[in-house]
Amino acid sequence: MDEKYLDEDNLDKNQDSDHDGDHDTDNETILMALDQISQTIDVMTSVVGRLRHFVEEQGMSQEAEIRDAMRPGRTLH
Repeated sequence: MDEKYLDEDNLDKNQDSDHDGDHDTDNETILMALDQISQTIDVMTSVVGRLRHFVEEQGMSQEAEIRDAMRPGRTLH
């Protein structure tokens, strides 16, 4: 009976060792996922900056066209 108890105890220790390996793998997977999320955020920040610049340029172009259209002395056709 004591042998069975010792075997179960060793089995539990072996399972704990296996779980440590799983824990390391889980941490590595989590870190890789976080790195990918970080890279995605960097790319999206760049895209948002480019879109913001594009919209600002469009707004300036439209304002310039309106100013030209409203300038005094302009002949309308």
